[in-house]
Amino acid sequence: MEIDIKHFKEKLEGEKALLEKELSSVGRINPSNKQDWEATPVDLNIPQSDRNDRADAIEEFEERSAVEVELENRLNNIKKALTKIEKGGYGVCEVGGEQIEKERLEANPSSRTCMSHINE
Repeated sequence: MEIDIKHFKEKLEGEKALLEKELSSVGRINPSNKQDWEATPVDLNIPQSDRNDRADAIEEFEERSAVEVELENRLNNIKKALTKIEKGGYGVCEVGGEQIEKERLEANPSSRTCMSHINE
């Protein structure tokens, strides 16, 4: 089976742009490591006597952090897939070395394994 590399590269680049936009809504690029994202801090300039507002702010930050981690993981997988396209090896299962099914790549272009190795 021949993979349309151009099609999947365009798909991955589109997803990358969307993820970066989503990430910028909950985080920022780490100033000390441009390859890393971090959740944006919340404003904790709340009077200490208002415990509920402080708790809400901390909870919001924790939620942002969880979303940021998930989005960053997805972004990193897309970057790995784009690197594989550039270097060769895109669409090859990292576990068994066989071709990843086209349907799987259509559903998730950054897939790293074929269906038979999906849980490894």
